[in-house]
Order: sequence, then C-alpha cells, then structure tokens
Amino acid sequence: MNVNFAKRAAIVAGTAALGVVVVAGAAQADPPAGVHRTLVGVGSDTTQDVLNGLSNTILDPNPTGSSDGYLIASYDATGSSTIATRDSGCQSVVRPDGSGAGVKALRDDIAAGTHCLDFARSSSAPNANGQFDFIPFGVDAVTLAVKSGSTIGGNVTLVDLKHAYNCQDSTGAALPAGTFPKLNGVTVHPLVPQSGSGTRKFWASTLGFNATTLPSCVSDVAKNGASVQEHNGNALQRTAAADGAEDVMPFSIAQYIAQGRGISGVTDRRNGAVLETIGGVSPTDASGNLNTAFPINREVYNVIPHTRVTESLIKDTFIGANSEVCTALFSGSTTVINEYGFGTDTNCGAQLTALTSKDLV
Repeated sequence: MNVNFAKRAAIVAGTAALGVVVVAGAAQADPPAGVHRTLVGVGSDTTQDVLNGLSNTILDPNPTGSSDGYLIASYDATGSSTIATRDSGCQSVVRPDGSGAGVKALRDDIAAGTHCLDFARSSSAPNANGQFDFIPFGVDAVTLAVKSGSTIGGNVTLVDLKHAYNCQDSTGAALPAGTFPKLNGVTVHPLVPQSGSGTRKFWASTLGFNATTLPSCVSDVAKNGASVQEHNGNALQRTAAADGAEDVMPFSIAQYIAQGRGISGVTDRRNGAVLETIGGVSPTDASGNLNTAFPINREVYNVIPHTRVTESLIKDTFIGANSEVCTALFSGSTTVINEYGFGTDTNCGAQLTALTSKDLV
C-alpha cells in the first residue's frame, strides 16, 4: 500500500469534548503498577512508544478510583508475560506481541465478554473481518536494516530485495535448496520479525512472499536461536567475516528515528543496526525526520470494535480530525507525531472499516 504523504493542516484546538493537552508526556512502558485507566490498548511494537507518550498526555474526564487521571493505558508488546488491565477480572491478561496478536487478543476479549481490552495498536492494514474499524493516525515507512560494518553497501534496489526474500538469484530464478541469496554480491540471511508482527505481514505483502509459510531461506529465528523481535537490532548476528554471510531484516524507520532521539521512556534497541537506502532514496531527510518520498510506506492504526465507535468516549478520543489523539499528535511547532519518527497523515481519525478494505493481512 502506498500512502500519499501530505502536510496536514493545523488542527484548531478547543472544541474537543475532552481537555486538550498539546504536549505529549514522556513515553512510559505500561502504566504504573496498580494503576488502571479507562481505555486499554495492546499490540503493535511499531506504535507502542508514540501511544505511550499519548497515554501520559490525554486526561480522563471521569477517572476511576484506581486511575491516575489519564485516559489511555497502552501496554508494550514485550515485557512481563501477563498484564493487569482492570481492578478485578483482568489481572492476568496474556501480553500480545505485535499487531496481529493485539487484534486477536481484542477479538478474543470480545468473544469472552471479559472487557479487559478496548483497542489494539496495529501497523497492519485492515483485514477482511468487519468486526473492527481501523483508525489511522500517522505514516511509517519500512526499510532493510543491516549490522554496522556491513559489506553490502548503503543502497539496495527494491527488485533485488524482492529476489532475496523470495530465495531467488539476481535474475529471479529460484536458488537451489539450502543456499542463500545475495545482495550487491554479498550472501545474506533474510530475517523477519516474530509471528503476529504487523511489520512481518507488511514486509511480506510488499515483497511478495507468504508471511505464514516463510520461504526456505527466510527465518524468524536469529543465529542464537532467539525469536526475532521487530525493530531490535540484536537479531543481526551473522557477519560476512565470521559466517560468510550477513543477517538482514526489516526495520520501521519511525521506530529507528525515535530510538535514536533519546526520548524519555523510549528504549534504544537499534544495537548497531543501520538502515539501508532503497533505490537511491534515503529513509530520512536532511533534518533526520522520516523521508516522505521513501517508497515502502504504510499507515498505522488504532483498532476499535465496530460496535463501539459511536460511544462518546471512544469517538472523542480516536475518531475525527479533532479527536484527542489527532489534536495531541499534530499540535506545536514540532509535532509529536514527527518527534516519534512518523509522518503526518491527512487521514488521521478517519474510520476505515475492515469490511471495505482491499488491504488484506
């Protein structure tokens, strides 16, 4: 999916039902222990930090006794195996890791009637199930990451990238079983993030391979046997000097930017990863922001149950250009959405019903 980048018009503050706060708070991995906020979200690793920032920004108009006055509880994709999202009945919710896992957890929560979750974070496009509305709020882009000191060079073509992730040689012919592809003449081990990752699904869709049944040369397990966690350079363990091949993996450009900016609460997980230029287009611009001309880009979403989009609190928080999320993200001379590495999105707050989307995951 190609998203048309455009500079978003300034949002006029003051008309939203909730109190507008225009400066995002520090990103914080999970709410403080014992604090239970009204709107609970889980899922995407890609958008966890920007949602954490918003969760310490948007005030709750009617906080409960166990709330700290903020509205959104956004739980990271990784951490403790379980999370406690409500005062009672929701003390041991399994933590979902990734967009698909977050949406599944929300679906399961609805089916069980437990009401432990209210929304999911997703970097995946809407699927064919009409149970949810996908509400975009920003634009990300994804590129190839290599380990610092890589011999691949600083630029790869999209065609060569597609060949590599489909276990093909430079002409597009299938490689013999047990052999690995090359990029710029260097043998590579193509990696993808863990199952349930929205970036994994997006990367597979972009490059034309199956995200569930991976091509034989593609793996979601690092050299040391650990699962590849998205946007974490620790997975890049093979080097040409030591292994005769190099690991490569997709990486959210927004995450890479945010991790390098020293934002309070954002963990730097780059661990020596370096972003590649694709087709001569740099992932960042001269100011270090997301390059709006980068060819592999996507919207990112908050996913809301379709049956709840008319609820006043849900609507005021997520839906429409004057929603709390959109107002907070696009306020100030340096907008919060850009500070966390994302591009502005003219669709912020729009309702994209999964049932009508052509983008399947």
